[in-house]
Amino acid sequence: MKMKKTLSLLLAAAMTVSLAACGSAPTAGDGKYTVGILQQLEHPALDSATQGFQDALKKLLGEENVTFDLQNAQNEQANCATIANTFVSNKYDLILANATTALQSCAAATSSIPILGTSITDYGSALEISDWTGATGRNISGTSDLAPLDEQEKMLVELFPDAKTVGILYCSAEPNSKFQATKFEEYLTADGIAYKEYTAADSNEIAAVVQSAVSEVDVIYIPTDNTMAGSTEVIANIVVPAGIPVIAGEEGICSGCGVATLSISYYDIGYKAGEMAYEILVNGADITKMEIEYAPQVTKKYNADICSQLSITPPEGYTAIGE
Repeated sequence: MKMKKTLSLLLAAAMTVSLAACGSAPTAGDGKYTVGILQQLEHPALDSATQGFQDALKKLLGEENVTFDLQNAQNEQANCATIANTFVSNKYDLILANATTALQSCAAATSSIPILGTSITDYGSALEISDWTGATGRNISGTSDLAPLDEQEKMLVELFPDAKTVGILYCSAEPNSKFQATKFEEYLTADGIAYKEYTAADSNEIAAVVQSAVSEVDVIYIPTDNTMAGSTEVIANIVVPAGIPVIAGEEGICSGCGVATLSISYYDIGYKAGEMAYEILVNGADITKMEIEYAPQVTKKYNADICSQLSITPPEGYTAIGE
């Protein structure tokens, strides 16, 4: 009995040390830091976030004082896990997880190395935190790519006031996409607009799902979704000939297959994550208490090419993507 009590005390002490380590700054005695960047896949939005993060740290630390190990997982969960574990084995000072699966893999790999996420829509859903307060209470913080979903729904109504049924298209394997879809549906319901969900488990199912959608809806809404972002050409090749417009959750998807978006700047949220990294690495900020940061502004943008093909003229206040 006494041995069990002693063991319990030792385990409790170990847990206390582990939790304390989550909130402390890494030690880099020479003022130089190594940062691992796990990007879930190649995509303009995620690329911009990574660039913003690197630019911020280079500026704040000095380019000679930070080394980045940038790895792309090609949207494969197994690759994310392997890369995350390698970063931990290498004892990097900090990890940036760019997109949801990347964040989940890093969270599973370490509870001590600071992890900053970016391009994450909802951290509560991604990390399965039910009592969300704005900070994770763990070795994780970061920036969100969540644009105001109520304003995106208003944009859809503004552009297509006669729409009777809206198709919600997303990947069923991405919890952040489900979170956005559910919220967007609430706003559609409040406006008396019917909706139908169309989900694909992976990129191989997208063409068939979209083909089904265009025969049943007036407009399609795609939230920020990594799987859909990597398949915009496939989507465009179906929706444009069918004459079905797409409202996108972010600019990258809109550039590929949409007509309009209320978009954030992924560069800005990446840059903000870089500023947060500096506070952790240099000033000892407690990551367990750092609240998730959001984009400072959103912009109404439209895809001039697809709008032209569908004979859609955006009202005043919209900016063409690329201008």
